[in-house]
Amino acid sequence: MEDLDPLELFGQNNSKLNLFRKAFPDVIVTSRGNQLKLSGQKKFAQSAKDKFELMMRILREQHALPIETVEDLLSGTHTFEPGEPSNGSDNVILYSRTGKPIRAKTPNQKKMVKAADTHDVVFAVGPAGTGKTYTAVALAVRALKNSMVKKIILTRPAVEAGENLGFLPGDLKEKIDPYLRPLYDALDDMIQIDKLNYFMQNRVIEVAPLAYMRGRTLDNAFIILDEAQNATVGQIKMFLTRLGPSAKCMITGDLSQIDLPYSVHSGLKKAINLLGNLEGIATVRLTADDVVRHRLVKDIIIAFEKDSAKRRGDELRADEEE
Repeated sequence: MEDLDPLELFGQNNSKLNLFRKAFPDVIVTSRGNQLKLSGQKKFAQSAKDKFELMMRILREQHALPIETVEDLLSGTHTFEPGEPSNGSDNVILYSRTGKPIRAKTPNQKKMVKAADTHDVVFAVGPAGTGKTYTAVALAVRALKNSMVKKIILTRPAVEAGENLGFLPGDLKEKIDPYLRPLYDALDDMIQIDKLNYFMQNRVIEVAPLAYMRGRTLDNAFIILDEAQNATVGQIKMFLTRLGPSAKCMITGDLSQIDLPYSVHSGLKKAINLLGNLEGIATVRLTADDVVRHRLVKDIIIAFEKDSAKRRGDELRADEEE
């Protein structure tokens, strides 16, 4: 460890080291200067040693060890393994505008990439924070850069999640843009700002509410319908029947966060049930294990899922008692 900066390895105020300690509660981790001592049962200490050596190798080879990488490594979602190239090029979808590799980090994100390569329509469903939208936008940008399509179309249903559009200031575009912000943010990460502005102004990249798709034929394009759980059955049917012969389409959503009125059925759920087995259509289901946001997001999702399951069980028992 003499060749490594302890601040880079352990983190500011030992932030990375504390994550490491939390990941191995059965191991006593003692640090002094740039030395680390691991004590505990052999199997636990060896596992901790392997992870720490991998942390050191990443820092040596990539000259950086972001805390997000440490979180991914300790949770088992980091794909860097001994013997593979240090840049993980086999999982890289494309490079961001700052040169950072954008890669599929989790097994189900990799399934999304593979499904997009082999199917024309892909449903990707799962909880918040699993990288559905970001991965889909990365695949669309890659397709555009590789001249596989001539344009990208990104759309969302403008459904109010507890707020009322009518009370927001501004014209229709200014009212709608907050719903589309996650798509803009992803594009900002992946395309140089001057080039992105050019693409937007020349309609090479379109970002628009779902209602604007009606009556169009979308061809030679990579199309993403995001937040599709808030599309009605009619809207999903309208959207899918817009696809031209050379279109690629990804539909993402979270069936646990439907903001439609109680009496309105989610078109995403209906579409998966009706179309999931058709040739050329794939469905990828992401779970809390695919969460790539803050480490607490996974715990939050699991807590809500347990509460929902408990409430469903209580409702079933109440029905049986009646």
